[in-house]
Amino acid sequence: MDAHADTADVVAARDGDREALARLLAGHLPLVYNVVGRALHGHPDVDDVVQETMLRAVQALPALREPERFRSWLLAIAVRQIQDRARTRRGELVRAHPAGELPDPPDPDAEFADDAVTRLRLADERRIVLEAGRWLDADDRRVLALWWQEIAGGLTRAEVAAALGLTVAHTGVRIQRMRAHLLRARAVLAAWRARPRCAGLTAVARGWDGSAEPRWQKRLHRHITDCPRCQAVSRPPIATETILAGTGLLPVSAGLLEGLLHAVATSAAPGGAATALAATGWWSTLLKPLAAKPALTAGTAAGTAAAIAVVVVLLPGQPSSDGGAVAAPPSPSTPAATAPAAPPSASVSPSVTAAAARTQLFLSPTGSDDGDGSAARPYASLAKAVSVVRPGQTIVAGGGTYRAVDPVVIATDGTAQQRITLTNAPGERPVFDAADLRANTWFITQTADHWTVRGLEIRNAPRDAYVCRACRQGVFDRLSIHDNGGTGLTLRDPGTAGNQVLNSDFYRNHDAGAAADGLSLKYGAGTGNIVRGCRVWGNVDDGFDLHEFTDPVTIDRSWAYGNGIDHWRDPGVAVTGAGNGFRLGGGNPAPAVPHVVTNSAAWDNTGYGFTESANRGTLRLTSNTAYRNGKEGFAFFYSSSVFRANLALGNAREARLSADAVQDGNSWNQSGWTADALVEDDPAGAQRARPGDGRLPATAFLTNDRDPALGAPMTG
Repeated sequence: MDAHADTADVVAARDGDREALARLLAGHLPLVYNVVGRALHGHPDVDDVVQETMLRAVQALPALREPERFRSWLLAIAVRQIQDRARTRRGELVRAHPAGELPDPPDPDAEFADDAVTRLRLADERRIVLEAGRWLDADDRRVLALWWQEIAGGLTRAEVAAALGLTVAHTGVRIQRMRAHLLRARAVLAAWRARPRCAGLTAVARGWDGSAEPRWQKRLHRHITDCPRCQAVSRPPIATETILAGTGLLPVSAGLLEGLLHAVATSAAPGGAATALAATGWWSTLLKPLAAKPALTAGTAAGTAAAIAVVVVLLPGQPSSDGGAVAAPPSPSTPAATAPAAPPSASVSPSVTAAAARTQLFLSPTGSDDGDGSAARPYASLAKAVSVVRPGQTIVAGGGTYRAVDPVVIATDGTAQQRITLTNAPGERPVFDAADLRANTWFITQTADHWTVRGLEIRNAPRDAYVCRACRQGVFDRLSIHDNGGTGLTLRDPGTAGNQVLNSDFYRNHDAGAAADGLSLKYGAGTGNIVRGCRVWGNVDDGFDLHEFTDPVTIDRSWAYGNGIDHWRDPGVAVTGAGNGFRLGGGNPAPAVPHVVTNSAAWDNTGYGFTESANRGTLRLTSNTAYRNGKEGFAFFYSSSVFRANLALGNAREARLSADAVQDGNSWNQSGWTADALVEDDPAGAQRARPGDGRLPATAFLTNDRDPALGAPMTG
């Protein structure tokens, strides 16, 4: 939507130009209809609320003093109308639709993937997310409706804030709170509908009538968070943002258009032009942007309700911060790169909607860079796809092996509202083999911001496989990067900020100088970088390396094992490095940085399990486990770091800390701890392929039955 054109039309319409008014109403009616429709979840009142919103806007337009804020002003009117309507029917949707009784939305006519299992999973997740939205209270539903449009690129965060009458910062807090409520409701619904259902959950729910009463939601959710079985079935296989971002516009019903035309024509329109607005030219202007949308049955509740269950196309979306995941991130329903994959297909399924085709570029090993990037004529090389992609688009890589012959440079920025996504096709496994690149060449170099890279396998690069330089707000999810001649994934240089590395594996990377790590953030600066759910193993040097990174990095629920072991036995070459699991510093001198490591484990590394590497900052290590490492489990000789609830067993020495370290409730502060306390000492379970949701495999390895609160929880 052109902001300058909007402003000009607002000024003209305010002065009585009926054609300008027509353009304003036509251009903004779909946006208002979507916000109201999703806030009211397809209730028959949707048409009335939209009509009342547009009518009030027409009547109040002469008093608008800031025409450049028309869109947020219009949405603020819509929010007030939603609030007024909600007060008359508070709780109606919740009472009418207890758990498990909501009607299913229709299955898409054209699905993104041909894989039947993927379609079923997507349809089921779509149904659960829509139902969970109905369990929100009226305030949260209004926030969800506006956030939905932000994810889809229709609104900016500033416009969402203006519509809610809040600051941008407060709006972010409201969105996070709403998202937490949505994920809680979704988890309860998913666990309750699991078959067979957890007996413990059934016992906790005794006396529950199936409604969305907040007290019961909290009680059931407490059980789910403490129950491994319920956690396993309630984890979202697809990010909520993905579901929302993939939902197209709700089509505006003909009945609403007729009613709005009549209402505006008989109202006190600005400039006294009321009856003239009913002219054929105005009607045609209003219909033009809607002509391509499917019609609903005019004036029926069924038609409006069907709109909320409009076809959903799988588009990789914003990260959860579970986000937000991001989200987010929350995770898409694609198998992990290290899990058994579906057989590769020659091309990506062409069965996508026309709207989706305009936002997606396709890759196939059998494609051609002379193609147009459509599903029918996909590109063949990643280099071609990243050279033409634009903000808001998604590059979808079909299954099979791509033989790279040239390095790839990713330089086009996305934006906060329009991220760029590079992802595997659902159910397919793209493998990028860089063995044919010339020597001493990095395979992928990224300098762009606001990218999501997901579901790729990268191997055999002559040097580093993937280097992100001064990248901001990147998400690297479900990657498998292995057997390269340098570090698997590196984030480096000043300006490296707000990135997330999630649910990925980095392994068997090695070089002649014995300096290749699994994952590194080094030689850089920037806040807000997070590593979660990652495994690094069998790398020639360290697993995780934070060498000379000068801002805090958070590492959570990640595992490092078997690093620094000579797997290659190359004669005459230094084939092993330091072999640390978590190297949390380094440099000459090493910067003092308060990195944070929680819920993580290091085992069978030739060096230290966790080490400061001369970092004199106040690092914080909580609920971590070091087991059977060749040197100290925890080696922090110089720093005044803080250690709480950590477990160290079977290392050359359990812990060696400076006199200034703060220690509270660690195993080495207690007597009698031995490896006999472990429930399982065989790492095979932790080294399995990841499950379908991409998280770490569930395992009893390194858990203990003496004090389960100590050490890593060994869950994803």
